Amino acid sequence: MTDNKLPPIHPGEILLEEFLNPMGISQYRLAKDISVPPRRINEIVHGKRSITADTALRLGRFFSISAQFWLNLQTRYDLEVAEDLLSDRLDKEVQALPVGVV
Repeated sequence: MTDNKLPPIHPGEILLEEFLNPMGISQYRLAKDISVPPRRINEIVHGKRSITADTALRLGRFFSISAQFWLNLQTRYDLEVAEDLLSDRLDKEVQALPVGVV
């Protein structure tokens, strides 16, 4: 990762900072309201767990937004982390297909 680049933002941070805190919803209440173990929400909020399709569907229904929103956040985070880890290796190992080659 370059010094200028900001670290990827885990979707759990967005869940906490953009949804739970402004709405005054505790992690425990969210967990109970979407019928998941409180530990799942805590681990997501602390960046220790990914948002799965199951959790995305539950969050989407609870907050009245699409499940795809949550999955997109997770996918973007995963890709940014992978890019940071693999960028140099991929530069050496994978060459782009030349334009016009089929």
